[in-house]
Amino acid sequence: MADSSLTNLRAVFIGGGNMAEAMIKGMVRGGWAADRIRVAEPDPIRRSHLASTYGVDGSDDNRAEAADADMLILAVKPQVMPEVVPPLGEALAEGTLVMSIAAGIPMRRITAWLGREVPLIRVMPNTPALVGKGASAMAVGEGVSEAQTSAAQSILEGLGVVETVEEADLDAVTALSGSGPAYVFYLLEAMLEAADRLGLEPDVARRLALATVEGAACLAAETGLDPAELRAKVTSRGGTTEAAIRVLDDHRVHAAIRDAVVRAATRSRELAGG
Repeated sequence: MADSSLTNLRAVFIGGGNMAEAMIKGMVRGGWAADRIRVAEPDPIRRSHLASTYGVDGSDDNRAEAADADMLILAVKPQVMPEVVPPLGEALAEGTLVMSIAAGIPMRRITAWLGREVPLIRVMPNTPALVGKGASAMAVGEGVSEAQTSAAQSILEGLGVVETVEEADLDAVTALSGSGPAYVFYLLEAMLEAADRLGLEPDVARRLALATVEGAACLAAETGLDPAELRAKVTSRGGTTEAAIRVLDDHRVHAAIRDAVVRAATRSRELAGG
């Protein structure tokens, strides 16, 4: 359970979408009282859902909600940040922590939009946070207190694994873990397509493929062994796995994945500089 001194903070979400809901779910599960969490969300259906599911109330008035926050979480899409953030600057009380989960938006730009210096944390979560299996990284800006850092960490721990990095590393994090679930889903798509061609019943194939991916990740985590070593252990000379790996090598799949992650990081830097 989260530290009681942290759960007494008033947390306000600007935006009530899926990632905000994942964070709210983790907070409530971790001991935050629902009446200490509010959401500014224009869609009344989303507000009603969050209220009925988690007991979290809110309104469609961003400025009014922000004025009452000890911690303000910017949980809107990056493309609407230039519209949403500027009006919040005058509404925030002195010392309010601002935490942004908008991908590719650097702290300097958020500060410029707010028109003032504030304690600021940037976070890169990923979609498995929706089921409590997320991988998040946070970069802590200047002026953020230890208590505020702990509060942010407590929220993110409710989503899964949390790492603290420098802001300059967030482009790499975006490419690795932010976009990473898509790489895994891409692999699963291909595995299931192959299973279909081989005549395996779809439900059986899906269960086996999902368990294989989850099990392989757990094995790597629990043993601490290098993935290359684990791969070698299941690749018997002349066997089926070796035949499969040869095809992947012939198609330069290893290099393609590496290059894809690097390209994603480059694109993240391009978006941040825009």
